[in-house]
Order: sequence, then C-alpha cells, then structure tokens
Amino acid sequence: MANTERVKEAVARAGLDAVLLMDDRDIYYATGFLPTDSAALVGAEGAWLVTDSRYIEAAQKQAAPGVEVLLTTRERPLGAILRELADRLGIEKLGAEEEKLSHALYLRMERTLGRELLPAQELLVSLRSCKTEEELRSLAAAQRIAEKALEEVLPLLKPGAVEREIAAEITYRMRLHGAEGNSFDPIVVTGAKSSMPHGVPGDERIAAGDFVTMDFGCVKDGYCSDMTRTVAVGSATDEMKNVYATVLAAQEAGIAAARPGVTGAQIHGAAAKVISDAGYGAYFGHGFGHGVGLDIHEQPNASPANEKPMPEGAVISAEPGIYLPGKFGVRIEDVIYLTGNGCENITKAPKDLLIL
Repeated sequence: MANTERVKEAVARAGLDAVLLMDDRDIYYATGFLPTDSAALVGAEGAWLVTDSRYIEAAQKQAAPGVEVLLTTRERPLGAILRELADRLGIEKLGAEEEKLSHALYLRMERTLGRELLPAQELLVSLRSCKTEEELRSLAAAQRIAEKALEEVLPLLKPGAVEREIAAEITYRMRLHGAEGNSFDPIVVTGAKSSMPHGVPGDERIAAGDFVTMDFGCVKDGYCSDMTRTVAVGSATDEMKNVYATVLAAQEAGIAAARPGVTGAQIHGAAAKVISDAGYGAYFGHGFGHGVGLDIHEQPNASPANEKPMPEGAVISAEPGIYLPGKFGVRIEDVIYLTGNGCENITKAPKDLLIL
C-alpha cells in the first residue's frame, strides 16, 4: 500500500516544494516499497524512489502507481540523482526528516543537494498517526496472526518449559501463519522475572504456581501487531488474582477513556488511577500505551507526558501493568483504534485470567 497522494497534499499544505525521505518506513509509507539505503522525493510534481541494483526490480514491481523508480549507479550516485531532480523541478523549499537523520547525514545532504533542508518530520508524524482503512486492515491482519500463535503456544506452557524455547515457538508460529517477521524480539518471562517489563527470555524454566508474561507481535504488509498476555501455570494465589484483576480493570478504564480529542495523559491517568486506588501506584512505571503502525513504537503516545489531543484514526497499545520486584508482574496489552466517538479494540484474544 502507499499514501503518495496524502503525502503530496501534506507537502503542499506545509508550503514546501517537496520532501526528502530517507527513513525506510517513511519511504514505504509514501511509495509502497520498503527499501534499504534508498531515498524518495515527493512533491506536487510527482514522486520519485531512488534505489540501487539490489532492489530495483522489486521496487519497479511494488512501487505505487505514479511513483517513478530511478536506479543509482557508481557514475550516478543517489545524491547526484536527487540534486538533478531538485534542480530540474526548481525545488527551493525542501523538507527533510530532521528526527530520523543523523546530524552528519543531514548536513551532508544539504551540501550534496546544494540546498538548505527544512524540518518536516512533523508532516510525516501527523500523517502516520491517523491510519487509513487499508492500514487498519493490515494492522488487524497482524493481530490475527499473533493471536493464532498465542492459541497454539498456550498448551506448551507447562512446568519445565524454558523461556527462550517458548519465545522461539512464538516466532516460528507467527511465521508459519504468514508473518513477515517479528515486530520486536518476543518477551517471555516466568516467575519473579515477570516483574521486569522488558525482561529477556533465558534458560529459566516455568514452575507450577508461576505467572508467565508473553509480549510479542509480528509484521504483516509492513504493519506491526503488539500483544501481551499474562497467564498462571497450575495455580494462582489470592494476591496474584487481585493484581491481575486490578490490571485488567485499569486497562478497561483506559480503553473507556480513549477517544479523539482526549489527551494521551488523560487516557493514561484513567488507568493509573485504578492502579493507584488499589495501592499499587508505585509499581506502574510506564505509560498506558504507544502508537503502533509501521513502527512498533510511533506517535501518538498515551503517556503522562502527552498533553496533546489524540487524533481520530490513531492506533495505540493499551498496556498497563503492575510489577512487584522479586515476586511477579502482570501486564495485559491490546491494540485499539480511535474512532469518531470512541475506540475499537482490534485485539480479539481473551484476557480473563487463565490458569493452565
């Protein structure tokens, strides 16, 4: 898929002649092709994708209609082609991704192109923050793949199972069901390690009475899924059940508060209040959620730091947690889509406490 026309219109609204894209996923968003070491130029006059011999054939097949694909060579390197384009089109106001490019690359491209680059990151951030129906379908497809993997892995969560082996099974089964790759390395942690929100799967074995937290996702059509489920193996203590119920109630409160026009901080606050009122406020240290799309973490965020109104069409995670060091942790994560008057949960996996 590509959003070439949306980018063209945004460039015009911003008063730019064109925008230079060098981030892989921004290029994919604008042209429909996910490259490496390439660039795109998008303006009112058209859209150009500049790549090398490793990707030229695929780019010509996958680039969106109206995107002209140009081949770099030793004689005509990427920078030279971009300058020729800019000169021919009379581009003066040229935007660039100031947050994605290193300072050195930003300065080098200015020298190469013979033009000042104007900050235009917000242009792409705003566009990518509001998903189209086509993007939403890809996000939902990635969720379905992850959920199928979860369904098949749950029977493997038995005493003696090894964290890293379960993580490998999740990766394998997502691939088996059509994933293009992981959206991030799966987190599978058991027992006391589940108190570490981003714990790394190791050689620890699941024991009876453990909580097991699994946080994973995959990529489909370039778009990411993200899901966390915490399950108990064999049994759960009253404390474990209480913490789980608190996290689930907090998630539901945050989801109920999520709608366009509400700030990210307000969504986070609705969930955090439930956890604080239950006496666990000190054990919830991260935000309620983050944007999900071509990147696993993108704008907008549902966090205490985000005082901006959430836009209609945003897709964010909903993932509160309680983490008791040395004991256990619980996180429950869905992905939600902000609609005109509220939100829709695109995650379908059950989330009542499961004791295997």
